[in-house]
Amino acid sequence: MIRVECHAQLVVRDSDGREASLTDVVPLLALVDESGSIAQAATIKGLSYRHAWGLLRALEERLGGALISKERGRGSVLSELGQAVLRSQRLCGERLDGNLRALASEVASDLNRWLMPPADNVRIHASHGYAVAALVTALVERDVAVDIKYRDSADAVTSLARGDCDLAGFHLPRDDFRAACADTYRRWLDPARHVLVHLTRRKQGLFVPKGNPKAIGGLADLARDDIRFVNRQPGSGTRMLLDLALRRIGIDPDRVNGYASTELTHSAIAAFVASGMADVGFGVEPAAHHFGLDFISVVDEDYYFACERAALARPPLANVVELLRGAAFRAGVASLDGYDPQDSGTVVDLDVGLGEAVA
Repeated sequence: MIRVECHAQLVVRDSDGREASLTDVVPLLALVDESGSIAQAATIKGLSYRHAWGLLRALEERLGGALISKERGRGSVLSELGQAVLRSQRLCGERLDGNLRALASEVASDLNRWLMPPADNVRIHASHGYAVAALVTALVERDVAVDIKYRDSADAVTSLARGDCDLAGFHLPRDDFRAACADTYRRWLDPARHVLVHLTRRKQGLFVPKGNPKAIGGLADLARDDIRFVNRQPGSGTRMLLDLALRRIGIDPDRVNGYASTELTHSAIAAFVASGMADVGFGVEPAAHHFGLDFISVVDEDYYFACERAALARPPLANVVELLRGAAFRAGVASLDGYDPQDSGTVVDLDVGLGEAVA
């Protein structure tokens, strides 16, 4: 079974069409920044001093400015432009990392269908999340063929209803918004035909910079004029929940500064805040800590997979449920901040999981 990686590369092109890769030079710049020496950075990278300088000079010529300066007693230090180049590559990785990993998973699953002998593959359509990614990794390590497509929660459930997937991942709050959110999915699910398999409990909340410089205390602060927000895309379960929660406290979501600015994953939201382009975002706790942000808990959720009841007793879904109930998988998910997998693999009747319909 093959694995696929997907990487982004930033390329600078000057007015004459000459190119230089930021991606190739940034690791060298980072080492110069740490060591204060171009020669030492070149040695660590396994480059000759001359070749290292050539890479730096080529990029300087394309950019039209110096990346490194000399300071008495400090050796080689990065100029302000050099620091900006470092930040640009970091921003590229942070903004795109979750999306690129999701794309790589989809490409790998598609290629493996052609390269491997016919097998019962697991078709998963799910909103992107850390526990879902952990499940895909665990299945691949067991040589289980996985066809993973990251979709928003509503799209995932409608895919199951059409027979386009075996597991449809979505999440529901464990509070009084549960019924309203559940009604979005209820129309596509049949209690006689479908059941839910519990993946994990998790926390969603606000991402703010370390130290919370704008003293954000909760959702009500999103109405402030000095707050810039970054949002999840329409159709996602997170966006649905946030719309309901804001209206409950009398805030029109359309009046929130930045509400129309959207990202596709929790990691992308966190990266947006970490880069300083927004003051606050909303998502799951591990994303906040991964990017060095503070997290303000707002809601506890259940993450479920909906599936065909009749398919649970046979491969491949029987193998998935066995994995979810295993100690190794639960331990991995438990290591994620704000995640609780104690009910992972528990089969839940639809009426119990979704609760009573909104009158």
